[in-house]
Amino acid sequence: MLTHSKELISQNAEKMRQHWQNAPLGIYSASLNRRELNEPITFAGIQSVRKRANEIGHVDLIIVDECHLISHKDEGGYRTLINGLTDINPNVRVIGLTASPFRLGHGRITDGDAIFSDLIEPVSVHELINDDFLATLRSKVTSQVLSADGVHKRGGEYIAKELQDALNTDDKNEAVVNEVIAQANGRKSWLFFCTGVEHAQDVCIILQSKGINAECLTGQTPKAERERILSDFKSGRITALTNCEILTTGFDHADLDLIAFLRPTMSPVLYQQMAGRGLRKKSHTDHCLVLDFAGVVRQHGPITDIKPPTAKNTELKGAAPIRVCDECGEICHAAARVCTHCGLEFPIAEKKKLRLHSDDIMGYEDQTMQVTSWNWSKHVSKKSGAEMLKVKYYGGLSDEPVTEYLVVNHDGFAGQRAQEMLQHMAQKAGANLDGFDLTSIRVQMSISQHPEKITYKKAGKFFRVLSRQW
Repeated sequence: MLTHSKELISQNAEKMRQHWQNAPLGIYSASLNRRELNEPITFAGIQSVRKRANEIGHVDLIIVDECHLISHKDEGGYRTLINGLTDINPNVRVIGLTASPFRLGHGRITDGDAIFSDLIEPVSVHELINDDFLATLRSKVTSQVLSADGVHKRGGEYIAKELQDALNTDDKNEAVVNEVIAQANGRKSWLFFCTGVEHAQDVCIILQSKGINAECLTGQTPKAERERILSDFKSGRITALTNCEILTTGFDHADLDLIAFLRPTMSPVLYQQMAGRGLRKKSHTDHCLVLDFAGVVRQHGPITDIKPPTAKNTELKGAAPIRVCDECGEICHAAARVCTHCGLEFPIAEKKKLRLHSDDIMGYEDQTMQVTSWNWSKHVSKKSGAEMLKVKYYGGLSDEPVTEYLVVNHDGFAGQRAQEMLQHMAQKAGANLDGFDLTSIRVQMSISQHPEKITYKKAGKFFRVLSRQW
């Protein structure tokens, strides 16, 4: 189990212990002062083991956390170690875990001379929130706007010094802090993402001058002081924490309830990692407020549907329309009929096609259909030739039909999950399925009882059915 930070190494090992108390595992990390290679399972830091393939020896499975950090070229520490372990065991398998499967200036991590051949999405952020495994994020429009206009880019990202010089001013910092305090409204755990070390320190000083118990964390913070600050922040002794490129990964604080973006970024990975800090289920509220002073949500879109830049196009052009609630200031997507926070009904726009906007950080409004009938058929993929089931749900005359695909003949997790869903639907619909012959299944299901209502989301030209009610 490989990763790049000591926090993730110990955190992942601890999680395994929770599921398998007596797991035969060791840890190899210079940062943690542990060098254990004699157990069947090893949790390791890539910096410590990248040149130690011969010492590690025969390995059957390599799991890489935050695997978007692996170079898409045959270079770097991860590729060096994986190549060495593959020489020892040509049958070794590599699995990568990431919530952001793309790299700035390259595109998806399966493109080019990549080590990964395919992406498996067993569950989406939207589904995890809908099933109450994750907390939702809420985003409000901010009065203060931190613009990166005029800041040059290098390697597809803003030049750090120029960005900090442009945004780290006393007036801007004062205005941002005042607005955060006004919007916080009783929230107890605030996290600020800043443009640089000086920016993080200056914002922290202003917070403290306003009577907020605040600390600053940067790469220059000594180890003991860093551990003390994080402990105090998680326990609630510190209300606000400013940081620069430290708490994007490997930081797990469930009760974080306010995030402030004070730095623009061209990287969709960095955006998703910053926003992801607020997705953990909380003990005191059902959401985390995101104050996007830097226009990051507008830049990259909702975290449920981030559009990764390609190698040739690292910028996303334009911005889709938004709808801001006049009553509470909540950012809602343009298709919303009521405010998702206070329930205010919005006037219906006439003769204008509403589009999903990119300033709502969650980026979705569940759509529902009262189902009047359904039809099941066998579908053959033009790309792979694989056979699957296609379900088409029909509503009223003005409703667009919703199409769903069940890949019951696929191998692995996707096929298993589709089979389980089919059995669940058959049970609810009163159909008795015998085996998995697609022809007989489609006949039985087509004449069975369809659900009364479905909840779904449209993603591009496809649909994802989130729930069915009989």
